[in-house]
Amino acid sequence: MYILRELILEPLQKALFDIGIDGNSWEKMLGPSREKSQGDLSLPCFAFAKQLGKSPNEIAEILSSSISGEFGVSSNGGYLNFAADPFWLANKVLFGDVERSNKSVLIEHTSANPNGPFHVGRARNAILGDTLVRLNRLHGNDVRAEYYVDDMGKQVGVLAWALSNLSEEQVNKILDIQEGLSGKWSNKKDHIIVRYYQAAQILRKDSLDSNIEEEIGKLVHASEHGDDEVLKKFEEAYKPVLEGMLETLLRLGITFDTFTKESKFVVDGTVSSLMEDFESLEIHGVAENGAHFLDLGKRGLKGKTEFYYRRGDGSSLYATRDVAYHMWKWKQSDNLINILGEDHKLQSRQVSLTLNEFGYNTPEVMFYAFIKLPEGKMSTRKGHVVFMDDLLEEAHAQAASVVKNLRTDLSQEEIDFIAEAVGVSAVRYNIIKVSPDKGFTFRWEEALSFEGESAPFIMYSHTRACSISKRVSRSVGNFEIGEIHKSIYELFRAMAAFHDKLDLSVSENKPHIFALYLLELATAYNAFYRDCHVTRDGQVNEFYYAISEKAREMLRDGMNGIGVIPLESM
Repeated sequence: MYILRELILEPLQKALFDIGIDGNSWEKMLGPSREKSQGDLSLPCFAFAKQLGKSPNEIAEILSSSISGEFGVSSNGGYLNFAADPFWLANKVLFGDVERSNKSVLIEHTSANPNGPFHVGRARNAILGDTLVRLNRLHGNDVRAEYYVDDMGKQVGVLAWALSNLSEEQVNKILDIQEGLSGKWSNKKDHIIVRYYQAAQILRKDSLDSNIEEEIGKLVHASEHGDDEVLKKFEEAYKPVLEGMLETLLRLGITFDTFTKESKFVVDGTVSSLMEDFESLEIHGVAENGAHFLDLGKRGLKGKTEFYYRRGDGSSLYATRDVAYHMWKWKQSDNLINILGEDHKLQSRQVSLTLNEFGYNTPEVMFYAFIKLPEGKMSTRKGHVVFMDDLLEEAHAQAASVVKNLRTDLSQEEIDFIAEAVGVSAVRYNIIKVSPDKGFTFRWEEALSFEGESAPFIMYSHTRACSISKRVSRSVGNFEIGEIHKSIYELFRAMAAFHDKLDLSVSENKPHIFALYLLELATAYNAFYRDCHVTRDGQVNEFYYAISEKAREMLRDGMNGIGVIPLESM
């Protein structure tokens, strides 16, 4: 609780100085209490024992007896504990101002190869990235959400070749299906075109015809040399797929401010010029096959130390273009954040060390672990996927079933509206609430659960606050802070942590911290709702109403911050 921390720092420093502890190194040890029953902040006193020749318990007791202020202080088991005074906390929560950040931030996320529909594994990048965009904006930062379009790699080359060389009948035969795509996605381009890509992958694996690989190789080679005709052909192949992917993301509430093509830096000459600059570096080397590399082992890189940036035929590699892209991005914003799968750690390190070589800073990176199906990792290439479109349809259907049973008074249109919001929010929250560095196995029943640690639980708490607001139907009137019993105090404690958790999520690029916090806030509000009746016999308790309205605003803002839709009724 930052507001309490600011209050206790001065008296705590004086008390420590009085018993012989100088300096401020102890500030790093002051943190949230292990148990809420002990207080809001705690200082472990074990590190002082040797210097003072006293036990941690004794030190904590001495400090506890010498500190006073608008807070409670106690000692327990060698810890000095601080608890916010209820009335002081009420004033801070209801009337206090919060200093907001104002940094310029460019967040690049998703950037999936446009070769087929989003599956759940790919969507983790998009959902985490979009949540980080939203949380930064909630924190006050000026954010630009960027999609880097891979428009010239091997996968786009395979797609372009397939669309030029395979008929629908051939695709059906290769995929061993009797008819073409049927059902809800029969007119959605990304679902149509991914079949061509998958068929081409099978041909590449099983065919004895070397011409296929040669033709694809020529296309990729030409694109890497900036061939306008080939790049146009590539764009015609991937653009409908990308549009379909963006349609899916829009359903999840995910949008982008800008799109930048990988080919931009080849066509405008940036990559060619950059490769010349690489040759002037002392860590530059040339392999026997004529390929050029940077020996990043001399800059501390472990393992695979050669960073190859140019093939023997003079063409650039993806990582080379990535360096050029990052140099360009550093001219767009003062702070860069990338959302990348854990399999990109080596390349990310290579790019960062190369950027440092030219005086650029290292971008921040949120690495995320992969989602698996119960039978293994998802892959568009192999066709083992759960498409996000199908998941969202199933989420909608299950949510509609629940809403229909609970609300027999609603029309089908109203049921569909609520079901869409609940389904989308449930899917997003299922992914956001897990720490990015932890992988997990995707299971339908967990993703669509409307109980426990779920989006619908948070959404329902918000609708409760909205129902009170509609019932009173006016702004908060004049009020005095009344009695603060347990459920009110616990709600104030939860509300006071809003900006603490937001700041931590943003500074550490960990959206799950704030997502899990919203569960705590919703739980605390539900207890308040149960114990404190804002209206009784037609009379409004203005103090309770002020608390409810403040909590409603926080729940709404927090839900928007993680992409959970703040419905006003469910």
